[in-house]
Amino acid sequence: MSDAILVLNGGSSSLKFAVFDASAELSVLLRGNVSSLGQHPRLHVAAAAGSPEIDSSLGDAPIDVAKAFATVASLLADRNLLARIDRVGHRIVHGGRDFTEATLLDADALEALQLLEPLAPIHQRINLGIVALAAELLPRARQVGCFDTAFHATRPGLAKIYGLPRAMTEAGIASYGFHGLSYSHIAAKLRERYGAAAGGRAIVAHLGSGASLCAMEAGRSVATTMGFSTLDGLVMSTRCGVLDPGVILYLLQERRLSSEDLASLLYERSGLLGVSGVSGDMQVLLGAKVPSAVQAVDLFVYRIGREIGSLAAALGGLDTLVFSAGIGEHAPLIRHKICAAAEWLGVELDEDLNQKSAESVSARKSRVAILVIPADEEQAVARELLTL
Repeated sequence: MSDAILVLNGGSSSLKFAVFDASAELSVLLRGNVSSLGQHPRLHVAAAAGSPEIDSSLGDAPIDVAKAFATVASLLADRNLLARIDRVGHRIVHGGRDFTEATLLDADALEALQLLEPLAPIHQRINLGIVALAAELLPRARQVGCFDTAFHATRPGLAKIYGLPRAMTEAGIASYGFHGLSYSHIAAKLRERYGAAAGGRAIVAHLGSGASLCAMEAGRSVATTMGFSTLDGLVMSTRCGVLDPGVILYLLQERRLSSEDLASLLYERSGLLGVSGVSGDMQVLLGAKVPSAVQAVDLFVYRIGREIGSLAAALGGLDTLVFSAGIGEHAPLIRHKICAAAEWLGVELDEDLNQKSAESVSARKSRVAILVIPADEEQAVARELLTL
């Protein structure tokens, strides 16, 4: 019986997976992740369908995504799920200008997506490598790509272009936006809660190791903080966020950094890690007492507060503020600080509800609804496959 959807969501240090019953309800048959691939990898499987939770070490040595996938494949075989899977949905970070909806990953599509690797150097190669592994494991299943950039295709044209020569814009040097599958899931949840208005003028904060904000009008992207690459916008775990282009020129011309060293600096050694000199992990920084850790947290909040103001201007006001992803869902202190920075917009937090991480954490007299909605990119992918 072929009636299940496998979703694979690969990142630089983890592989998330989920199997859904291919019905309108998308019941979860299996969900988990292989985390910390670079050091002390672990397998975590949520309890589902009568099976117990699993949380086990995969050893002390680093593993690559291929070994993580082999662990997932073995688990699927043990649960007798392989024969049921007829569609595999893949989160792919970059779809460029041409891939704006779920797409069957045939040879032509894969060739076009490989050309986008320079635009997402960390993620695209990993994503496409997982497609190849899944096609080998499940040769009869349809491999389908769902794209993080697609959700932002609805933005106005002016939100997508830079002040560069027109020929460069037409060649694809433009703002694409990312975390679109997460935002798509949040938009669906807002429609469930509010109907077609989807919370009206909403700003969604996807705050994890990668972080961005998205301004939505009735559930459609209007503006977002990430642009041409995943380096743009907010200060992140190890990524710098928005940076004066003059700094790049200085590092190349005066410091004589190679392109490889520059990429390593901006993607892997900056952000919270670089500013604090302690860690890129927000929970670690919140527990640290050194001034540099405090400053890193303050910078994270300051940049978010400033960008909320910018996105509220793009929307012409603010009706709903949503927190999602690891930091957004699990760090009440960060939510408190961000809401304090946005108080001028009518944002007022209920501190008791915030400490409990309730779904609604806004005070009764708050003019803005404040919500905490868990990220679920895997369900967003599965939903797209149902409508393909």
